[in-house]
Amino acid sequence: MENNIAQKITAFATIIALPFALGAFILTWAPAQQFYLSDPRGDGYVPPRGIEKLITKVQESTVTIFCEPNDPKVLGSFGSGWAIDLDHSQGKRYPTTLITNHHVIDECLDGKGKVRVASLYGDKYQAVIDNWDEENDLASIASALEVTPLKLSEYEPYAGYWVAAIGSADGYEGSVAFGNVLNGTKLEILMTAPLSHGNSGGPLVDNEGNVVGTNTFGQIDEQYNGAMSLNALCIKIMECEKNVFWKED
Repeated sequence: MENNIAQKITAFATIIALPFALGAFILTWAPAQQFYLSDPRGDGYVPPRGIEKLITKVQESTVTIFCEPNDPKVLGSFGSGWAIDLDHSQGKRYPTTLITNHHVIDECLDGKGKVRVASLYGDKYQAVIDNWDEENDLASIASALEVTPLKLSEYEPYAGYWVAAIGSADGYEGSVAFGNVLNGTKLEILMTAPLSHGNSGGPLVDNEGNVVGTNTFGQIDEQYNGAMSLNALCIKIMECEKNVFWKED
């Protein structure tokens, strides 16, 4: 008799506990499955699955750029740059084209100084300014340093997209900052990734490690910073159909 009562109590407890156990399983299983369902190649909102690999790839294609004015009274400057698959007019002596900001190399324009570049923890190499767009704060440089170019993102970043800013923040080479796209215009991308002096000219990449913009400005006392988009490069730096990189739907 007592055994029957105990068996009935056990069965009743099992029936009561089963829905709770099933609910707990679903709560833990669903996010795990969402990780695999949200492929970075088709979902710009999710972080990359291999962050270490992505960072290493982008760091290898990012350089520190030094502008060294001839006039000792003029302070030199430094910033960042990233390699792009783009022809230049400076000859075979300079195998690599780099993108940076105009304000990084401004004091070296028109022969006023020398430009040199260095890879992550590497030696400095000679470079020459090839083209610039002062209005949109962009410039291209031809470099004697051989660097693998980064791919350009085929997709325009939307609000909420995951991004990473790579560069020499405050002189610390290979610095990495994560964030999300806050908003933007045709030419600018506003994002939450922190930027510091020295980040200027570095790449802003998506969750596949493809470039969406060039880190350009920070906002004091605000919670966002800015990059010039690939569309901005199409105005003077590279040739694009209808002067835009991302076609409007």
